[in-house]
Amino acid sequence: MIVADEQPRGDHVQPFQIETPGLRGRLVRLGPAVEAVLAGHAYPPAVAGQLAEAMAMAAVLASGLKYDGIFTLQLQGDGPIRLMVVDVTSSGDMRGYARFDEDRLPEALTASDGPVPRLFGAAFMSFTVDQGPGTDRYQGITPMEGRTLGDCCHAYFRQSEQLETAILLCASATPPLQPGWHAAALMLQRLPAAPSIIDSDAAEDDWRRAVILMSSATPAELLAAGLSSADLLYRLFHEDGVRLYRARVLRHRCRCSREKVERTLRSFPMAELMTMREDGLLRVTCEFCKAEYAFDEPALARLDGFSLPNKSAAED
Repeated sequence: MIVADEQPRGDHVQPFQIETPGLRGRLVRLGPAVEAVLAGHAYPPAVAGQLAEAMAMAAVLASGLKYDGIFTLQLQGDGPIRLMVVDVTSSGDMRGYARFDEDRLPEALTASDGPVPRLFGAAFMSFTVDQGPGTDRYQGITPMEGRTLGDCCHAYFRQSEQLETAILLCASATPPLQPGWHAAALMLQRLPAAPSIIDSDAAEDDWRRAVILMSSATPAELLAAGLSSADLLYRLFHEDGVRLYRARVLRHRCRCSREKVERTLRSFPMAELMTMREDGLLRVTCEFCKAEYAFDEPALARLDGFSLPNKSAAED
């Protein structure tokens, strides 16, 4: 095994390549970032588990793109979980939140379907890359087809990207020897064959073998704090050879701020803002991190006279 540098600790994405031509992959392992996202929300375990997996999926998808801005994964349906949003900046900052109907959860959890149909219902997922003003915004939308988020990701690549992809997703509140929520994603992709590769049957066999080896990874291994990413990948692919590239650190960090909230409030008529006050204060809460920004009447008055485009402060 060839290792690029010292192995990271904590939240990270580890790119790698199997020495068999045309096979590359990425391993995402999250702990503190998931805990930080879940900390302020008190989500039921079923919702927390899906959000943890969505964070790992967003990180592994974003890490395969070259962008300078924000990658956003959005899951939306008519089930108990109505909306789930995770975004990842090109510098590795992550955040996420979920909206759900708590009254509908108990009945959904008794259904025999997989977690996606019973929790999200008829749903779709979208991927957005926003690189800021003056750039084209890329967005892909696809139905959520499958029992699990991993199944849905497979379907997306089959239909939209036409790139052979295998992915494992897992999350747990009690992984071995480490309290708190953790999540992981392991993705393997087969690049288009180069013209110089003549033996297509051999290439197909190599791909199938790599997928079988990847599929042997258990959730306990993917989430185990005592098993480094290098050791895990060596355990899976050492017979074919595996090359590790420089790992990328991930972290939880929300981008909300009082300045962004003020920019949003300036898009509303002052009379409307005054009617939104309770006990003399207008309170705005970030959906991602639950930070609260309070404005009294003098603070609102100072915002008057400005007009900016309407934009949600919680999703800025």
